[in-house]
Amino acid sequence: MADTSKQFDEVTAKCRQIFIDKMQDYGASWRIFRLHGISDQLYIKVCNIRQRQETGVSLVGDDIEGNLRAIVNYGITAIIQGRKGYKDAIDMNNDEALMNYDAVLNEAKELMLRKNHDYGEAWREMSKEGIVDMIMAKIIRIKTILEHNGKTIASEGVEGNYFDIINYAIFDLIHYEH
Repeated sequence: MADTSKQFDEVTAKCRQIFIDKMQDYGASWRIFRLHGISDQLYIKVCNIRQRQETGVSLVGDDIEGNLRAIVNYGITAIIQGRKGYKDAIDMNNDEALMNYDAVLNEAKELMLRKNHDYGEAWREMSKEGIVDMIMAKIIRIKTILEHNGKTIASEGVEGNYFDIINYAIFDLIHYEH
């Protein structure tokens, strides 16, 4: 499991750098997104990955790893938005946004380590396609829960699903990069 922790840090460092670079370009403009909007962005990214996996072709040049990194970053921003609520304007400076990003990423890693312990790193035996299908299922679950105003009867809420999406995307990135 020490390799997984190190690999997690390696692939998320790239995600974090993309987040920082985009913050330089746009600031915290993502603060205007409601959870429906972020979930739609996640859906678009996973559809692009599935299309690329099926056809092997991208006419606009999107690569799978870039989409997986975007999924990690959208998942993190979704958790921040779920906790803080959306705003109609940028209300967070870049340092505060990065502090929130790092806190959620650390929570995701802690959750991954606990689940990895209990599941024995079963994800390593999963196919890249199977992991993407799990991400798609989690997104569809989130969209359904949001349609029910966030109320669930017997399942985890949207935040737990966003954390799972983040970690599945990281697992797939580890598959691609190691």
